[in-house]
Amino acid sequence: MENTDFNTNQQAETRNRIIDAFIEHVLETGKQPVSVYKFAQSLGIPEEEFYNYFTSFQGVKGAVWDRIFDETYATMRAQEVYQSYSAREKLLAFYYTWVEVLKKNRSYLLALYESHADFKKVTPQEVRSFRDKFKTFAKGIIQEGKAEGEIVDRKYLSDKYDEALWLETLFIFQFWLRDNSVSFEKTDVAIEKSVRLAFDLIGRTAVDSFVDLAKFLYQSK
Repeated sequence: MENTDFNTNQQAETRNRIIDAFIEHVLETGKQPVSVYKFAQSLGIPEEEFYNYFTSFQGVKGAVWDRIFDETYATMRAQEVYQSYSAREKLLAFYYTWVEVLKKNRSYLLALYESHADFKKVTPQEVRSFRDKFKTFAKGIIQEGKAEGEIVDRKYLSDKYDEALWLETLFIFQFWLRDNSVSFEKTDVAIEKSVRLAFDLIGRTAVDSFVDLAKFLYQSK
């Protein structure tokens, strides 16, 4: 049992060492390593050992995105008031916390993603796990919002709400990458306005009220 725990800890340590070294390389050179072979050499490990943890540098970049999500989520939920938040407030809390975590990694992220003019190009394979985790989080707050009447359950559309929030996430990331305002104040405004728009679209609107009234009048004949 002790050997198993030791091996597991050693593997986790090596995996984290690879991730940290990759980030350091990007920060120092402004780009990812030329090859896995040279990168492994710099770490003092055989190339085949790298493949025990990742199949490519894409996998390492995905692990960095995982770290960013996990830190964001843990930090957000550690706030005592978080559980009392409405669905809208929880989404705002996620984005504001996420931007704080992104700031810690800005030089790394700029080196890899700043050149992409089209925000859709900032959704490569390496963000798949981050996307899955975010959409799980989004589905949770959507369910809460429906239960509290903050979000309207619409036939054919409700199943797409989480995807709409994911697209909002991409928009915010791209906006933040290009934001040169002091303390990223413009990003804060973009978050506030985009979340307001999102909940205007998925929340109760005048159209919903009209449909409810029409149904009531029809059923009251």
